[in-house]
Amino acid sequence: MDEYLKLQNIRKAYADKVAVDNLSLSVPKGSIYGIIGPNGAGKTTTIRMIMDIIAPDSGEILVDGGKVIGEFKNNIGYLPEERGLYKKMTLEEVIVFFAELKGFPKSQTLDLIDDWLEKMSLSDYKKKKVEELSKGMQQKLQFVTTVIHQPKMVILDELFSGLDPLNIELIKDIILEQKRNGITILFSTHVMEQAEKLCDYICLINKGQKVLDGKLADVKAEFGSNTLQVDMEGDGAFSRDIPGVEDITEFNNCIELKISPEADTQEILRRLTEKVKVRRFEIMEPSLYDIFIKVARIDPQTLTTEEADHV
Repeated sequence: MDEYLKLQNIRKAYADKVAVDNLSLSVPKGSIYGIIGPNGAGKTTTIRMIMDIIAPDSGEILVDGGKVIGEFKNNIGYLPEERGLYKKMTLEEVIVFFAELKGFPKSQTLDLIDDWLEKMSLSDYKKKKVEELSKGMQQKLQFVTTVIHQPKMVILDELFSGLDPLNIELIKDIILEQKRNGITILFSTHVMEQAEKLCDYICLINKGQKVLDGKLADVKAEFGSNTLQVDMEGDGAFSRDIPGVEDITEFNNCIELKISPEADTQEILRRLTEKVKVRRFEIMEPSLYDIFIKVARIDPQTLTTEEADHV
């Protein structure tokens, strides 16, 4: 595997609290890699160590085969969880300023700026001050400052926080475009749905420790397919008595069946069609949420409302 980023047994503790505990991972070049887990898992601390904002107590971090020293940051676009823009500057001034901090020539930034502002639906605000933008527009602007200097790797910490659904889709499309251009993407999130839609690889962490990592498809395949989703006409409550069905979740004209590993799906389908009209019968992969709860042994009732909905 040709990797762009490698963490080897990194550890960070604050007093008696271990924020990151002996974490190792490898991010392949040109991939989208997600560091995922609940709030407080150690994701942001890990990213800050990668960016040399804080130093690990032990372990090693390699970026493109070298240590995180010198001007390596010029090849990385970093969008921190805590957003920061100069409110009295115009959009154009802010973009040029951040690009120059990365050693990117002003002339090249000016050549690219109009296309990026158009992508983000910010063209009309080019000469306006940052303080005139809404919070969501400021987040899109900060994303532009993260990528306009054409980095080899982009690191995004809780990128989608506060964005509405339309802008989430816009940013997702741009991330996929960046990947097609050979850019390596590393992002952190506690919202598993986002990772499932975007990532080639994932690393699940909890309480500073790696729970599992690898190709997303391989991780999901390892945990099998234990859910059936059935769209139907009629009352499906009887299905809880079908052999192999361990649990049932009922919706309006739809049920989800948790099944045992030895369950006969064809027999379950036959039993269903004897009593209701089945419009769709689909074997579902386990979600990252389900996998995380199982592997990390987390009780969903102990999570915050947001985490219980999205972890």
